[in-house]
Amino acid sequence: MRTEPHVETSCIGAEATALDFEDVHIWTPQRVDILRDIDWTVRPGERWALIGPNGSGKSTLLSLAGAVRHPSRGRVSVLGQTLGRVDLPALRTHIGYVDAGGTVIDWLTAEDVVLTGIGATLRPLWWTYSAEDRTRARETLALLGCADLAEREIGTCSQGERGRVRIARALIARPRLLLLDEPAVGLDLAAREALIAALDRLSGEQSELTSVLVTHHLEEIPASTSHALLLREGRVVAAGAIEDVLTSNNLSECFGLPVDCRLDGERWGARAAADWGRR
Repeated sequence: MRTEPHVETSCIGAEATALDFEDVHIWTPQRVDILRDIDWTVRPGERWALIGPNGSGKSTLLSLAGAVRHPSRGRVSVLGQTLGRVDLPALRTHIGYVDAGGTVIDWLTAEDVVLTGIGATLRPLWWTYSAEDRTRARETLALLGCADLAEREIGTCSQGERGRVRIARALIARPRLLLLDEPAVGLDLAAREALIAALDRLSGEQSELTSVLVTHHLEEIPASTSHALLLREGRVVAAGAIEDVLTSNNLSECFGLPVDCRLDGERWGARAAADWGRR
């Protein structure tokens, strides 16, 4: 008999904000600042892109949003619950956290990998799944364009296919907050576009789901993204509605070089200003 995962649903209400950061700092034991003066509010159903150069603190900020770590100073509220005053394992059952280096067992089928998301296990042998669970796993794979992978061993899937399967694994537990840490890293053009199309499909099917996607590249931002935050050296450069944040001036400040930003239809792009290399 399957034992359902223990979820303290009573502590999670219909919150006004999905994420609320107030004067948040993180520093190392040597007092080196990683994040400084972070104020950030994400409301339910918003789709955020978190953008910045290497070492700007994006993954650290995402770890706070995922209730993986606590701030050194300041207040972090996740799904209406303040870190330091909440049962973290219970809170995390409402969060889907996906990074590019997530561990999976190569001999599992894609369907089995997705099913392990129900109990947050690595091996399906530790869990008994119902026919309803398996149907939901296949439906989630289909939502991400991976229906044909259900019976394939994950070890035979491409990097892009594995990435979409890991997102399906996070979604099967029906999270209210989905966090994606550079899901397109290392993907070729076709795999990247398949991932972006899957995320746009997800936005249409689950409009109530709040998400934050970390990336270095504007070309990886799905058209359904509603908001953006730019981060440089641990500080917020700009945050808000995506059309207000993704400007040439803001991106130039964020990346430390003159940047031309453009919107081509519904997709964003950026490159160094044409004369930058000649200066």
